[in-house]
Amino acid sequence: MRRLKIILPKKSGRDSQGHIAVRHQGGRHKRFMRVVDFVRERRDITGKISAIEYDPNRNTRLAFVVYPDGDKRYLLAAKESKVGDAVTSGQAAPIKPGNSLPLSRIPVGTSIFNIEITPNKGGQMVRSGGLSATIQGREEAWILVKLPSGELRRFLGEVYATIGQSSGETRGNLKKAGRKRNLGIRPSVRGVAMHPAAHPHGGGEGRSGEGMPPKTPWGKPARGVRTRNKNKYSKDLIVKRRRP
Repeated sequence: MRRLKIILPKKSGRDSQGHIAVRHQGGRHKRFMRVVDFVRERRDITGKISAIEYDPNRNTRLAFVVYPDGDKRYLLAAKESKVGDAVTSGQAAPIKPGNSLPLSRIPVGTSIFNIEITPNKGGQMVRSGGLSATIQGREEAWILVKLPSGELRRFLGEVYATIGQSSGETRGNLKKAGRKRNLGIRPSVRGVAMHPAAHPHGGGEGRSGEGMPPKTPWGKPARGVRTRNKNKYSKDLIVKRRRP
């Protein structure tokens, strides 16, 4: 039987030489990584939820599922899932929270999460706690799905998604610095508090503002500037852009 928990190695935002490559990272608490079955490989086999577990690496709860042959898997839990529920995946699975089906088999208006982009690659979209997308309609081989951001996007009918709303909730305010350090988030210094050689916002007499359109420490535009590649392969799949 495969291991379902492995120790998550620390990265701390350093490169191969040990230099800081990503600022404000390091020093988090030791964690186990749960191996989650995003693909829902056990098709047409019904498993039973034996526990709903907390995972420190995500804000979604995990369902610990045991199958009749003794195989055990971690799955993303639906908000409505509870211990003792039966879950399955496949073409003929019932339309019930926690079950996984192809989008072509799910009725219009149904809430879904853990959506695949490429068939059999596993769920990649709408996986955070408390989120759900809605099936809006059909266009031949394509299914129109409204994402939580407000974006309307096409998906192939054969990709799988899970029925319902993902369990858990967004993280919200951490309330104290110690919780940030446990998560591996190191302190961040404002640019306006630095000297002008360290940040474009730095310098000035007394408490002065930015004095310019906001920039990163390397002089690139920041805050609100669109960074999506205009020639990205998936641009033709977007019917309506997300809310600005």
